[in-house]
Amino acid sequence: MSEDPALRVAVVGASAGLGRCIGIGLARRGARVAFLARRHDRLVKAADEAQNGAIAVACDVTDADVCRQAIGQVVDAFGGLDALVYTTGMGILAPLADVTAEQWAQLFATNVTGASLVTAAAAPHLAATNGSAVYLSSLSASYTTPWPLLGAYAVSKAALDKLIEAWRIEHPNIGFTRLAVGDSFGGPGDSQTEFNKNWDPEALDKAIRYWMDTGYMQGGLVDAEHLVGVVHSILTCGNSSFIPYLTLAPRPTDAVKELRQW
Repeated sequence: MSEDPALRVAVVGASAGLGRCIGIGLARRGARVAFLARRHDRLVKAADEAQNGAIAVACDVTDADVCRQAIGQVVDAFGGLDALVYTTGMGILAPLADVTAEQWAQLFATNVTGASLVTAAAAPHLAATNGSAVYLSSLSASYTTPWPLLGAYAVSKAALDKLIEAWRIEHPNIGFTRLAVGDSFGGPGDSQTEFNKNWDPEALDKAIRYWMDTGYMQGGLVDAEHLVGVVHSILTCGNSSFIPYLTLAPRPTDAVKELRQW
């Protein structure tokens, strides 16, 4: 792909958090963005904020038929698809011994299977444009040891990493990128990261204290706007090249209080 102001992008998981930040940020850089997630009302708000022809498309990534219908809506609206950005992700805060079968199923359905179902729906359209697909992963999946109490999440993201490699082997005409990202607050309002929204606050506070004390969490945060710039660079690097792996890690700081308020 060339640096085209009409770059057509589907951002999945775009109703909140980093997905919303990326969708709005890409639109402000000239892309036409489709915001995909389950919460249609939030998607409409995000698309309205993004402007530049952005659209809202409801999509449950755990349903293959819904994924095909959603991508079809995007292609019909934009006349094609140049890029897919998969930001959907959830985590479970619990020792591995306490993670239930239902939680494992939900974790993989969202973080792994959903990514493949959406990719399967988008792949023919991305192949037609020599397009790109970017997936947000985690430092703990491939670059560091899993954090205590977040082992299940790390396992699912490691599976996502291998899934991306598998798709790349079968579809070399699409530029697949695994983007491992460190901790980030996201942006204000609906753009704030919701990774931990269902966790017990007291359990999270204890976990953060432990992660800080044992060196797993060093206080640094990835700036959401910087992340948007990185994603935009990946999507516009040209037809003759792509970036298979990229890591965006925060510099350590003393922002302990901020992290405990996260």
